[in-house]
Amino acid sequence: MRTRTYYSGPDAMVTDDQFVWITVSNQHTFTVRDLRNVGLVQAPSRMRPFAPALAVGVLFAAVAGWSLMTSPTWYVAGFVAVSAPAVVAIWRKPRHWELHAQYRNQAVVLYSSADARVFNQVSRALRRAMEDTGRTPWGYGLAAA
Repeated sequence: MRTRTYYSGPDAMVTDDQFVWITVSNQHTFTVRDLRNVGLVQAPSRMRPFAPALAVGVLFAAVAGWSLMTSPTWYVAGFVAVSAPAVVAIWRKPRHWELHAQYRNQAVVLYSSADARVFNQVSRALRRAMEDTGRTPWGYGLAAA
């Protein structure tokens, strides 16, 4: 029997029997039949780990600029005015969405993405793969209204 592919992208692949999440450093493979209690979570924005170092670097450049300029007050003020919005813009990671599940009695993060469109494609593919496995003859206990 052929393997049916529901989604294939650069960071994830969903087939009828496996869910694969490809990160920069690792590849996480999950068997679809062993997944339970799959849920969607919108994770809050977080501070980037390098943001404080970047802020210190900008401050250091402003102090160094102050000592080099003939009229340092306006130059430093202009530099801080231009660079401060850039520092604030990259200070936080954007919100991202995650798929959480129970996999072989262990809580795991199946997938994470900051792109809502791609995340929805992956989550829909996983939903279809889980529906097509037909784990129970009675469906998922959902009632139609």
